[in-house]
Amino acid sequence: MVGIIAAVRADLAPTGKLRAGVNYGNSILATKDRATGKSFGVVIDLLHEIAKRLGVPLEIVAYDSVAVMGDAAPTNVWDIAFLGSDPQREKLMSFTQAYLEIDATYLVPGTSPFRAATEVDRKGVRIAAPSRANYELFLSRNLKHAQLVSTQGGDAAFDLLVSGEVDALAGLTQGLLDLVEKLPGSRVLDERFMGVQQAIAVPKGRNAGLTYLRRVVEEVKVSGLVARAIERTGVRGVSVAPPGE
Repeated sequence: MVGIIAAVRADLAPTGKLRAGVNYGNSILATKDRATGKSFGVVIDLLHEIAKRLGVPLEIVAYDSVAVMGDAAPTNVWDIAFLGSDPQREKLMSFTQAYLEIDATYLVPGTSPFRAATEVDRKGVRIAAPSRANYELFLSRNLKHAQLVSTQGGDAAFDLLVSGEVDALAGLTQGLLDLVEKLPGSRVLDERFMGVQQAIAVPKGRNAGLTYLRRVVEEVKVSGLVARAIERTGVRGVSVAPPGE
């Protein structure tokens, strides 16, 4: 048992600290109080739980872009990171099972004929999405008829919708709800085109740490820790992921 714990700590805290990549660009998962600098969110709750179990201090490695955080996997700047699992990202890192799911759907202008996310993939339809977001990666593989317009960041994607250059904006449900007031008459479509599987990643080769985290993820789902953390955020379109294999 002692050997196992030592191997896990060697994978997850090789510097003596748990260095965790956190994407503050996804406020559904983590936010920072500008006045106090204190962080809140589902990811933060999970991080404190993992650090406590390992018996090591926590160091947050902050990012504003999930793409930049993912690219850093081979550079040894973080030991674990919280982001959506995706086959493209699995080239650089390994993932646990999902701990929660975030609904992804579309924001459309008031003149749009669409009412549900499942209606949007039609010939002639243009969909904007920020490049390399989990849902953008999904759409790039799965759209059959609509055209995907990838942008550098969410603001640029939203601007395309405002200007009428695209017919729909893909995004996480809660984030799109926050944008409705910025585009009068717009609406968030019912249903979802995917559930973004949020998981914990480790750089390739850290197998002992990955096995340990997979067990932790299942335990915090069953214990209610994840559900309580989601409830405290007050966000919509987020749910505890189903049990993993």
